[in-house]
Amino acid sequence: MNPKYSVVIPVYNRPDEVDELLQSLCGQTYQNFEVVVVEDGSAIPCKQVVEKYAEMLDVHYFEKPNSGPGQTRNYAAERSRGEYLLILDSDCILPETYLAAVEAELQREPADAFGGPDRAHDSFSDVQKAINYAMTSFFTTGGIRGGKKKMDKFYPRSFNMGVRAEVYKALGGFSAMRFGEDIDFSIRIFKGGYRCRLFPEAWVWHKRRTDLKKFFKQVHNSGIARIDLYKKYPESLKLVHLLPAVFTVGVVLVLLAAFICPWSLLLLALFAVVIFIDASIRNKSIKIGALSVIAAFIQLTGYGSGFLRAWWKRCICGGKSFSAFEKTFYK
Repeated sequence: MNPKYSVVIPVYNRPDEVDELLQSLCGQTYQNFEVVVVEDGSAIPCKQVVEKYAEMLDVHYFEKPNSGPGQTRNYAAERSRGEYLLILDSDCILPETYLAAVEAELQREPADAFGGPDRAHDSFSDVQKAINYAMTSFFTTGGIRGGKKKMDKFYPRSFNMGVRAEVYKALGGFSAMRFGEDIDFSIRIFKGGYRCRLFPEAWVWHKRRTDLKKFFKQVHNSGIARIDLYKKYPESLKLVHLLPAVFTVGVVLVLLAAFICPWSLLLLALFAVVIFIDASIRNKSIKIGALSVIAAFIQLTGYGSGFLRAWWKRCICGGKSFSAFEKTFYK
């Protein structure tokens, strides 16, 4: 008998994080699932880690040359047996009720595709908690990454995404895009007329980047990917996607104006105070509040600068799709 769910985990040089994820899968209250781990050309493999769980989980391990997470998920999907694919990033940890929450939502109302939000675990570093705030706060991303208050409809993200295996196959899986491939997939889900919902209780703890430099690379490439998506699907560009670019231009103008009128810096100071207060309250830490101010500015200007850079190269100069940090992003 095939399992109902296939948990798909692409991994690149993250054996310790795979260990944490598999450990959290062992504690699930809902048990009808398999796990498919695919090593995407890692220099630091996790095979021995996966083997530790062979008697505790229905787990399958594969290795392949590096091709990025999208193609690695496709590789895993081809070798899965479940009715639904649950696609997770290797740096996620699941609460014990995660699969039970997915099952309960599907029993309540069927869905062809779905996704859930993310949170910061108590064990995460202060920087990781600040990055989590920057990526989930209404003041930075408009809540579009899985929160209940959103400025745009919910598009599942590949760190925590579910899809019926038949739908995945019908859509051809993830595209060859190196960045933005999950949004590309979500767009095709909606264009295909499939039912897609947010499952608020199917949340994960998501580590994201471990330092601010890597975080900048991530969001800068996300800004570039948004223009690549616009070139493929012009209707996909929404007002919320323009806001980081507007913010970035605004920061530059304020800094230039400060040479003439130092009082203009109060605009940036006001935004920083709002972030500081909100993040401090949410995380119950003044230190994380301060770090969240830095992370928020990185999130907005990193994405905004990537967006503007790609807009200039692709829309003004007519260049082809590109990724700024493709060679180093996954390391």
